[in-house]
Amino acid sequence: MIVCITEKPSVAKDIAQILGAGVKRDGFYEGNGYCVTWTFGHLCTLKEPNDYTDRWRAWSLGALPMIPQRFGIKLIDDTGIKRQFQVIETLIGQADEVINCGDAGQEGELIQRWVMQKAQCTKPVKRLWISSLTDESIREGFKQLRPESDFNSLYHAGLSRAIGDWILGMNATRLYTLKYAHDRHVLSIGRVQTPTLALIVARQKEIANFVPEDYWEIKTLYRTVTFNSTRGRYKNEAEAAEVIAKIGEYPLTVQTVTTKKGKEAPPRLFDLTSLQVECNRRFGYSAEETLRLIQSLYEKKVTTYPRVDTTYLSEDIYPKIPGILQAMEPYSELTARVLGAKIPKTKKVFDNSKVTDHHAIIPTNVKPHTVPLSVEEKRVYDMVARRFIAAFYPDCEFSQTTVMADVNGVEFKATGKQILYNGWRDVYAKDKPTEGEDKPTEGDTDNGNMPPMVAGESGPHEPSLLKKATQPPKPYTEGTLLRAMETAGKLVEEEDLREAMKENGIGRPSTRAAIIETLFKRRYIRKERKNLVATTAGIALIDTIKEELLKSAKLTGLWENKLRKIERREYDPAQFIAELKTLINDIVLNVLRDNTSSGIVIEEEEKTKPKAKAKDPDAPKTPRKPRAKVAPITEVEQIKCPLCKKGHLLRGRTAYGCSEFRSGCTFLLPFSECPADMPPAELAKKVKTKGKR
Repeated sequence: MIVCITEKPSVAKDIAQILGAGVKRDGFYEGNGYCVTWTFGHLCTLKEPNDYTDRWRAWSLGALPMIPQRFGIKLIDDTGIKRQFQVIETLIGQADEVINCGDAGQEGELIQRWVMQKAQCTKPVKRLWISSLTDESIREGFKQLRPESDFNSLYHAGLSRAIGDWILGMNATRLYTLKYAHDRHVLSIGRVQTPTLALIVARQKEIANFVPEDYWEIKTLYRTVTFNSTRGRYKNEAEAAEVIAKIGEYPLTVQTVTTKKGKEAPPRLFDLTSLQVECNRRFGYSAEETLRLIQSLYEKKVTTYPRVDTTYLSEDIYPKIPGILQAMEPYSELTARVLGAKIPKTKKVFDNSKVTDHHAIIPTNVKPHTVPLSVEEKRVYDMVARRFIAAFYPDCEFSQTTVMADVNGVEFKATGKQILYNGWRDVYAKDKPTEGEDKPTEGDTDNGNMPPMVAGESGPHEPSLLKKATQPPKPYTEGTLLRAMETAGKLVEEEDLREAMKENGIGRPSTRAAIIETLFKRRYIRKERKNLVATTAGIALIDTIKEELLKSAKLTGLWENKLRKIERREYDPAQFIAELKTLINDIVLNVLRDNTSSGIVIEEEEKTKPKAKAKDPDAPKTPRKPRAKVAPITEVEQIKCPLCKKGHLLRGRTAYGCSEFRSGCTFLLPFSECPADMPPAELAKKVKTKGKR
């Protein structure tokens, strides 16, 4: 008997139909030698601190850093999950072979491996790896099952990510909460969450501290064409007015006229981030909402696997393109033009070197009108469909005319762009301007199709002086924040450059939406119209964190790069974890040495909001009875332990002790001998005396 384990019941149903396992049982389908069962996403999670030792149950500075000798997993405490796991465990015990049919990505691999480990699976395991859920794709996938070992590095990358998030999140959250928080508010800190918040806070401070500066621009109108002074901005009004006076009575003379023809390639196919950015720009959808919609389209079999970070297709997809285009019947007017000739095969679309586990998001060969789709799903499908069709259209052709002119020694410039051949733009004929279009340079004016001009011609003109002011940077929207996460905080407009920087982006395409949602739930950010705004608590948290490593998008991007290298077998997972262990040790020491106190509290107007349940491992909830469980242990003025000479003094509930108590130091000074509020100078003397006894 072969057991197939999928990630969702709906996927299990589809696979069971293909395999002939048509009998529905409690928690699985059965038939034709197969049992097809499912998880509900994560059934297992990394153990919590108190699962390792009672010493980590109470939140205590003296217990930090918490680093288990060996990390373990446990079932999530949920009745439905436990019941379904028992089904899986029983089936695995009876199986001759197991097929991992989880989502074909890092997270999907981790989910399935943990379940099989928890069930103590010793049976041979194969992997189903597919990029869409169409019947054809599932059948092909089962004909080409791969050994589980092919995906060990993917699992190691996912495991390293989870353990890294645990080490940093669990320890830093407890550390900063105990050291700086008031009223027992948990200060949630995460490996990706905190640098993302830092980006928003930094932008907000830039805007708040921005001081506008006036400047002046000189333009002049000649034959319906607007010319701009090549000098650009004038910071002094008197100087600009002097130029206006200088040119007012003199004619404009055309010096040179140059016309260049150019081509504009179709926009790249969608990866998840670019789809989320475009949906946010056009429809105001949040990153989480777009992910939900494209995931639904994937599960309804009309689009391919969505959690991808490439905008390319592998070459083996090329023969399938005609079939996909033919299935897109609502777009037959647009697809006919592509199907009527040989479909182009360019490196801008097909490039095996740019595709790892999955290709870009494209439609499948399932006819979209045969599947019930919501209005929102239709919008997202339409975006994916048009981007796919446009990829096989000819380039847009244009001519760019530049005219240089002179007025009494002052140089002017005019530009105009004329579309000669629409090409792929016909696919978007009724749409707003498409992402990636050329934008005029600041200060320039695009005059469109300019009237013919020749060098040497001259005539009257109408100069004008425009007063303007410098503008602050724009607040982040979810779309622009996703771009910033993708490029580790750098402003990058050019597509090829963005593609190259993805290796160092913070977070994964599949997790970025959840990170943003986490910041909302923890009340570190809020939304004002489309803009993301850091709350008082969010700003205070970032201001409190002096460890640049915890909030640097660049450095977090380097960690992400290492995780990607682990996936490619180019980096040792053990080294990645060892580096994070060293890092958290350093962070704990540095924070304990800090004698300042920020007193971070949640904003008053937000206290009434229900507290969101934490879902990710780097964000533990505060204990249910924090006043009883959280030990108010604090460092005391850097007073060294007189016994072991290594540790420093900690103030506990009933006594002073040594921070090295876990290493065996037994120094203890009860409050009956030295009150908790004793001045540091007197306390130091008492400690010294106690150490001599």
